[in-house]
Amino acid sequence: MTTPRPATALSADEARRIALRAQGFLGTPDRKAGVRGVLRHLGAVQLDTISVLARSHELIPYARLGAVGRKTVENSYWQDTHAFEYWSHAACILPIEEWPHFAFRRRAYRNRPHWNHGLPEGTYDQVVKQLRAEGPLTATDLGGAKKTSEWWDWSGTKVAVERALMYGEVVCVERRGWKRVYDLAERAVPAALLHDELDDTECLRRLVRLAGQSLGVGTRADIADYHRLKGEQVDAVIADSGLVPVTVEGWGKPAWADPTALETPPRGRHRTTLLSPFDSLVWERARTERIFGFTHRLEAYVPKPKRVYGYFAMPVLAGGRLVGRVDPAREGRTLVARQVTLDGPKAVPAVAQALIEAATWVDCTDVRVERVDAPDLREPLTRELARALA
Repeated sequence: MTTPRPATALSADEARRIALRAQGFLGTPDRKAGVRGVLRHLGAVQLDTISVLARSHELIPYARLGAVGRKTVENSYWQDTHAFEYWSHAACILPIEEWPHFAFRRRAYRNRPHWNHGLPEGTYDQVVKQLRAEGPLTATDLGGAKKTSEWWDWSGTKVAVERALMYGEVVCVERRGWKRVYDLAERAVPAALLHDELDDTECLRRLVRLAGQSLGVGTRADIADYHRLKGEQVDAVIADSGLVPVTVEGWGKPAWADPTALETPPRGRHRTTLLSPFDSLVWERARTERIFGFTHRLEAYVPKPKRVYGYFAMPVLAGGRLVGRVDPAREGRTLVARQVTLDGPKAVPAVAQALIEAATWVDCTDVRVERVDAPDLREPLTRELARALA
């Protein structure tokens, strides 16, 4: 691929601010558009099983909008067929209008020669038949999700319905007690969108453009990672995606930007908040280090003795910088900061503010700090929290 000569050179600070605005953290939030506006702005909201303060798909709109009601979040995603769940960056909630643009991935799954789970003969057709007659249904409703208590040991029914979801014949229409609720795509997806007519090139061009818009500015690897595309897939379409080549100070690699993001300098109010470890602002570790000088790693799956920052350490965003981490827990109506890492004394007020707002959002009336990595900052932090709670 021949990269056109960039017409725009960005400083590292300009790129950081463009990325923050693109992700909804700089400027006035669009409260009228609400959670659905956040979803469409980001293009994908990651799901995950871990729930500490709340689940990740709740934390992501909270981080941008503030204390939006958790029931409002769920309703905004699932009511009136505004979204569907599919494989993007990971398991993600996606705007329903993007259904046609994931046709390339559905085709790839249908043409896949090998699967990790075997499928008993006739099970797939039986699942589709049952959903047509009785849906929407969970895997339990369909006959059970597991053969044994082992988490990976799916029943034939679960294998079939998940494969039907990958193929696009079935859609997850909501999460109920964290279980997927399945229905036929022909019922759940609006007729105007229910097609696989777009070829792979059209799908990829759209997703590359969406990734560029959601990132504001990014390298080839950043753009590919957003919807888990291959580098060569990005290469094939980026010249026609509408993104423009730029150079960014200190990046050392070619980059592309959303042309709209270059039209006006990013200005406005910075959000101060705890971030889900699965927030799209920090999805790609190399990008997070490049933009913020901040090493981010989820340690939930790291053995406890080897954890550095904690089980569910949430980065703290303030003033357009990542200024610390909090590993939270809840005990009754107390938000417990099991471990706090601060980037110096100046981070203390911001971390306190983020903790207080998060506590209020999850209906906690107190905040307790158990450990601060810099012992000399423990007293200033607890004092700041006490003042805010008084």
